[in-house]
Amino acid sequence: MTIVAELTPVKPSESEFVDRMGLVMERLGATRSMGRLWAWLMICDPPDPSLTDLAAELSLSKTAVSTVARQLEAAGIIERVPTATREHRYRAVGGGWAQILKVQLGMVKQSLETLEYGLSILGEDRADQRVRLEETRDFFAFTVQDGDEMLHRWQEYRDKSS
Repeated sequence: MTIVAELTPVKPSESEFVDRMGLVMERLGATRSMGRLWAWLMICDPPDPSLTDLAAELSLSKTAVSTVARQLEAAGIIERVPTATREHRYRAVGGGWAQILKVQLGMVKQSLETLEYGLSILGEDRADQRVRLEETRDFFAFTVQDGDEMLHRWQEYRDKSS
């Protein structure tokens, strides 16, 4: 028999935080629901609510929560908690923003390959177009290098702080 703790009622300040994080994530190109779910998982008590609890607390359908949870799980910032039942439970994992940056840098790295391909198909007679592609490629390469270095410095910082 599995004993599950009841969720502590949401305080108005917690609700405001959840809504604010929804807006932050929306501004960063994600969905508001994604930000709200992640925010709630970072602060809820107990820290591993069920899909049903999440839907109720966030005023979302179970389908919406399930969809967003799968996306956040794929991004590596939440995880599904093993249970003895078929019930889906989730919790936030550490390193969320660093993980998001790693995913974004991965997409930038893929873009570099596309930019290199673009340069390979442009002849030298298209100097203006080559300049634009080269500038973009160089910016993306710089971003990847600087991002990788920043993540390394971040890890060193976290190691010292722990």
